[in-house]
Amino acid sequence: MKSIKFIALFLVAFLALSGCSNEQSNTTQLTQSNSYKTGDEIELTSIIGSKATIVRTENGFKLKDSDKILMIDIFGTYCAPCQKEAPHLMDFQLKNADKFIIIGLIHFEDVNDEYVLENFSKKYNAYYFIANSKENSKIIDQILNDINYNRALSIPFKVVLKNGKYQSLSDNLNGTVVGNKFYLGEVSTNIISQDIDKILNEN
Repeated sequence: MKSIKFIALFLVAFLALSGCSNEQSNTTQLTQSNSYKTGDEIELTSIIGSKATIVRTENGFKLKDSDKILMIDIFGTYCAPCQKEAPHLMDFQLKNADKFIIIGLIHFEDVNDEYVLENFSKKYNAYYFIANSKENSKIIDQILNDINYNRALSIPFKVVLKNGKYQSLSDNLNGTVVGNKFYLGEVSTNIISQDIDKILNEN
């Protein structure tokens, strides 16, 4: 009985750290005809009807007419680590609204806006900008292509951009100071805060 409990606890801890996996790997190779071009504007509508436009830059994306640091959070409403970190992300955005914005992109599921609002936003206090659009998959493919991420995608998965460029982030899984250009799995707001401060203090 103790061994069963131990295995169950191990699996819960593993999923919390590594994220919710999916069978799909990022084998999509964007061609020049289906990738975004520099200057392309992508208007997104949130699940509550607000609008945000991101602009394709030479190396990434940025929020139109804003110099805020942009975090793009790729997640699913069913994902336990996504649910757990949602209220902390909301709190972090509220405290840093003058310099930071989160855009959440629903991935790996086919649900309507009302479902996301009732079963994710309201349930986990996730009232930051969440897009549930057919455009999400193309944006995500572009991001993964931009940062040369060729492994199977697990969620939550985040990238952070400043002035349209992907930023190097702390490795939240292995504890190194500067790791990849992404966060994989649940990440604490303490780590995010340290990274954002570092990014803001760089030229």
